[in-house]
Amino acid sequence: MRSKLKSSSTVRRVLIVEDHPVFREGLVRMVGTEKDLEICGEAGDYEIGLKNIQQFRPDIALVDLELPGKSGLDLIKKIRSLKLPVKLLVVSMYDEALYADRVLRAGGDGYIMKEESPEEIIHAIRDVLDGHIYLSEEVLASQTKAPSKPAKSEENLLDQLSDLELNVLELLGRGQNNDEIAEKLGLKVKEISDHSEEIRKKLKLKTDNALIRYAVCWVETGVV
Repeated sequence: MRSKLKSSSTVRRVLIVEDHPVFREGLVRMVGTEKDLEICGEAGDYEIGLKNIQQFRPDIALVDLELPGKSGLDLIKKIRSLKLPVKLLVVSMYDEALYADRVLRAGGDGYIMKEESPEEIIHAIRDVLDGHIYLSEEVLASQTKAPSKPAKSEENLLDQLSDLELNVLELLGRGQNNDEIAEKLGLKVKEISDHSEEIRKKLKLKTDNALIRYAVCWVETGVV
């Protein structure tokens, strides 16, 4: 753990849960330059993240969705089930339009893409700390619109997937096979095969190849 203590009584404590060391180091450096923020802890996976949040009691945790073993969504749900008084901001490479609603339903306080500028990430941190829900303007606008095809749209088909199934679909679309996905998620290969089969049925796809094409198209374009 690295922490640079600052003198102001208004300094708020930030903990980072991110499995990519380079990006985590970037967040540490970025937050460390702000006079009103300080890093109180870091973690690279679910277990250490949960332990550190319980131990260090940060004001806010920055959480990646893709973590070894259990996901960032699992971490958010666990933290909320324990009623820990910490704000939770997801900082992720995953498409906000696809995951933001799930994050909010799980108990998250905001969602920002890793591709955003450092200034915008700092703005999102402060916004959430001030009690607001942080989402991009595009996602906020889409949430205010009534769905035009409530029964048959692809979005509603995706809504049928569990958080784990959506994660498996994402990894399939990024070219990972069942062995690689199983290792990343800490599951057995047979479990991944079973999840893939359930995903295929829910998305009304006839073959495994159709599922792969669907996943790749969804990840690359956001549409199917």
